[in-house]
Amino acid sequence: MATSPPPPAPPGFPAGGARRHAHWWQRKWVRYAALTTLLALSGLVILALVRKQTGTEGFLVGLGLAIFPVPLLVAAFRWLDRVDPGPWRNLLFSFAWGACAAALIAIVANSFATQWIATATADPSHADTLGATVIAPIVEESAKAAAVLLVFLFRRRDFTGIVDGVVIAGVTATGFAFTENILYLGTAFGTDQLTGDTGLFSVTAATFFVRVIMSPFAHPLFTVLTGIGFGIAALSADRHQVRRVVLPITGLLLAMGMHAMWNGSSAFGEYGFFAVYAAFMVPSFGLLTWLAVWTRQRELGTVRTELPSYAVAGWLAAPEPFVLGSMKARRLAREYATHHGGRDAGRAVAEYEAYATSLAFLRHRGRRGRAGADFAVRERELLHELWARREPARPALAYAARATSAVPVPVPWAGPGYGYPPPYPAYNPYRS
Repeated sequence: MATSPPPPAPPGFPAGGARRHAHWWQRKWVRYAALTTLLALSGLVILALVRKQTGTEGFLVGLGLAIFPVPLLVAAFRWLDRVDPGPWRNLLFSFAWGACAAALIAIVANSFATQWIATATADPSHADTLGATVIAPIVEESAKAAAVLLVFLFRRRDFTGIVDGVVIAGVTATGFAFTENILYLGTAFGTDQLTGDTGLFSVTAATFFVRVIMSPFAHPLFTVLTGIGFGIAALSADRHQVRRVVLPITGLLLAMGMHAMWNGSSAFGEYGFFAVYAAFMVPSFGLLTWLAVWTRQRELGTVRTELPSYAVAGWLAAPEPFVLGSMKARRLAREYATHHGGRDAGRAVAEYEAYATSLAFLRHRGRRGRAGADFAVRERELLHELWARREPARPALAYAARATSAVPVPVPWAGPGYGYPPPYPAYNPYRS
């Protein structure tokens, strides 16, 4: 960790010296275009496959019913990520990967594996059981984990802890479950058309109740275990290479195991599904929900602990670290800015809160020896983003401090005139 950030580069000169020209395949727009094309083609293929199996009418019915849990699940994960919200593009990528690429991989791989087992064993019923309890968990969790891995590798600044892993994994699994539900509900509707069943006793109603009402969290619950593994790995120092590899793999294996138990619950007898649901799935869901909320509260504590040092250097007003460590105060600040300055001011305050939170997490990692070599550069970038938004943010945060009685608590320090221990010499080029 750097003890003092370097001074800003003089105007007119790039901060990093001469910039090397990247190869065409390394350019950002090329990678975005390739990824968008891949997801679009996957979406078209999965659309054709699902429509072929369910028929047009069944596809439309399945689509209409499968959409119900999606907004609720995405909103829940977005709420969990409110302390340090990641960019929407990561969530859009995750959902699209789960709904298109991961679903396509699962359909093709599961079908091929099940047909191969049926041919090799001459026992189709055994092949279906083995495919559901062994093949499907391995294939589907691996396909969903690929999205978490890609964000972890290529959006490392946005992937800093357990909450980020939970959110990316959960949204990916939500997209996957959405496509899978279209297939199951559309197929059930086709069955009802053949048998003439309607209403509450139809196969469509039963499938909707089990998959959408009882267990909309099933796929997110499995994949969140993988996300937690990646999240803990993100908290590990770069020198702990073994830990950074073993933890995600362990999370993936746990996700596969839970998925296999869920899919195999019907083999435990007539009430096996309900037994597994009540004795295993619901407690696991409650435990992981508690872990995610507890981690979110710890993040707020990190904000309150790390930001006072920047108030010493003049980047923040004295009450701001405590306002930024309270979700209620942050909301009040955004509402005040929007009411008095319009949407642009409210957006600026929201960005100010997000940059300040990222700054607190960056400093926390640096203090624990987990920051990368670009610590000073990244810190300077965040500080300048804060400074650019200070005009609308400071009155709003001051109002929130008064409204919530957020009074800074002095921390003993031997230096003159300040109430907080500075992490390094008070660096602020804008301050005389």
